[in-house]
Amino acid sequence: MKNLTLMFCFASFGTILQAQTIRENSSKMTYPETKKVDTVDTYFGTEVPDPYRWLEDDRSAETEAWVKAENKTTFGYLDKIPFKEEIKKKLEKIWNYEKIGAPFKEGDYTYFYKNDGLQNQYVIYRYKTTEDPATATVFLDPNSFSEDGTVSLGGLSFSKDGSLAAYSISEGGSDWRKVLVMNAETKEITEDTLVDVKFSGISWKENDGFYYSSYDKPQGSELSAKTDQHKVYYHKLNSAQKSDELIFGGTAAQKHRYIGAGTTEDNKYLIVSASNATSGNKLFIKDLSKAGSSFITILDNEHTNTSIIENVGSKLFLVTDKDAPNKKIVTVDASNPTPENWVDLIPETKNVLSPSTAGGYFFTEYMVDAVSQIKQYDYDGKLVREVELPGIGSAGGFGAKKEETELYYSFTNYTTPGSIYKYDIASGKSELFRKPAIDFNPENFESKQVFYTSKDGTKVPMIITYKKGIELNGKNPTILYAYGGFNISLTPSFSITNAIWMEMGGVYAVPNLRGGGEYGKEWHDAGTKMQKQNVFDDFIAAAEYLTAENYTSSDYLAIRGGSNGGLLVGATMTQRPDLMKVALPAVGVMDMLRYHTFTAGAGWSYDYGTSEDSKEMFEYIKGYSPVHNVKAGAKYPATLVTTGDHDDRVVPAHSFKFAAELQEKQAGDAPVLIRIETDAGHGAGTPVSKQIEQTADIFAFTLYNMGFDKVPSKAQEKIKG
Repeated sequence: MKNLTLMFCFASFGTILQAQTIRENSSKMTYPETKKVDTVDTYFGTEVPDPYRWLEDDRSAETEAWVKAENKTTFGYLDKIPFKEEIKKKLEKIWNYEKIGAPFKEGDYTYFYKNDGLQNQYVIYRYKTTEDPATATVFLDPNSFSEDGTVSLGGLSFSKDGSLAAYSISEGGSDWRKVLVMNAETKEITEDTLVDVKFSGISWKENDGFYYSSYDKPQGSELSAKTDQHKVYYHKLNSAQKSDELIFGGTAAQKHRYIGAGTTEDNKYLIVSASNATSGNKLFIKDLSKAGSSFITILDNEHTNTSIIENVGSKLFLVTDKDAPNKKIVTVDASNPTPENWVDLIPETKNVLSPSTAGGYFFTEYMVDAVSQIKQYDYDGKLVREVELPGIGSAGGFGAKKEETELYYSFTNYTTPGSIYKYDIASGKSELFRKPAIDFNPENFESKQVFYTSKDGTKVPMIITYKKGIELNGKNPTILYAYGGFNISLTPSFSITNAIWMEMGGVYAVPNLRGGGEYGKEWHDAGTKMQKQNVFDDFIAAAEYLTAENYTSSDYLAIRGGSNGGLLVGATMTQRPDLMKVALPAVGVMDMLRYHTFTAGAGWSYDYGTSEDSKEMFEYIKGYSPVHNVKAGAKYPATLVTTGDHDDRVVPAHSFKFAAELQEKQAGDAPVLIRIETDAGHGAGTPVSKQIEQTADIFAFTLYNMGFDKVPSKAQEKIKG
């Protein structure tokens, strides 16, 4: 026993020395040399240097060599953190439980998604609806698409009678898809693969074929993609893709960046939504029951967000924010569907509406301070009941076909792993259908919602989650995560990675910033264009609240966000580098002067505006653009930028250029590194194995740079030295 104790002491001391050595070396870090070029752009008479423009060519041998050199430096640092492997093992242990999605019916079968635990991709199972669910067998296994799990399932859609299935696949995380068609009974592929499909659903016309959307595929680099001509095609089964009929788009009058097409459940109407930005859309409808019919315009401007959610014969039900920022449901006849003929059915309330249909009813989800409230209405707009939920959190999935008598919905919050409930549509009775057997006890944790005050006096909600009994002494490692854009709402949901963070004594805080959709169109618009700084101010105020209330302090705070949230982190850390110890921007939009020139970037102008709009807009954007606000001589927090080398949505050049600026100008001792996942895209479909590896790297980097020399079992456990 004495020898074991002595060995443990030496091992611990060795670990401390190793950790100290890494920390000392981090202050002397040398980064790969990144050449600078003399590229200069002129905006309204102002010259703006772009010395790392060459990194935009993500297909060049020079950029590839830079990526390899940066990854070598980054992984050389990460792999020496003494407790990284321990975190990875913790993640693998808690991740390894059976996860099952809500069942859905197609034809004679009931289908569901399942992951046994550590499978890279979810598998689709099915059983005859009239038989025991225990007889379920594999229908489609995306893990068989590739050995390393980098080819994932993009979408799955069944024909009207369920006899055929079309599914899309993504390779290396790309937004470009291939579509395959199979006989649902025999599981045999029935025809050639469709290629070059992007930002598209698959919507069947009976059993004869389906509608899909795409752009012309670029030659070479993704940066050459033309994304202002989205087109809708109809693919007739057993015909070549080159003969697919162009249904909408491809003309000067129908030139849009995003066009989506879908059929009503009864296959009577084809609905087309067209837009040039991520908010607002035009709306058109075509009667498929009448040969040779033309599209009828419902809306021909993009000032509102409107969609058709149901029809009974020619009576259409629409959800819209026209004259109703929090949305309402209206009805109109398809023969003359313009707004002056709309009749209110379910009026706007003070809470944001998100409706679905099932069994001949509307299920309206309202967000009440980012928490779900569900009400059931009949098609006359009469309230049937408020659905009693299992608790306070996020509920979703209240959708099913008209003939169904039951539906399945999910419920979760920050401390409750997602569970599935079966709901009887007639009686309103819910019963637990499936609860995951996970090694996590919600009773050991608590979530509380607070409202803090932003810079201009606006009240902003935030949910803070942590292990019960933590001491509010300002020393708890804390991750502050947010998004703040594109009308996207962050509602309470369980995360395996966050569970591990909290098990290690960490605090997890999520504010609902302006720019999101939690309080409707006005809340969204308050964080766009010339009001974008509100989003950063809300985030900064959240950090200041957590510090003032002693949840944490600047020495133990990490800020994290992805995509638009990556921009949020980049802007915040360059404006207030004193506020946090660690910054974790992922796949971020970092070059705000040029974002609209890359792939789908121009479609984000509703939120951001562009540097070409006006001198005033250019100066405003340049004032917060992360790439353009890294200052020489500033001391930035420890930063781990993450991106994928095949991200064709937010191209990796954003992260490349931001990391290069930071490495050149960092005056402090904290490391600024970039972790570039190869054969990866924007995040969707990332294999579980890669998710675990990346999370272990991020958590190890975060804790280590907060001064921890081992994995804390509670927030205050820290080896000094």
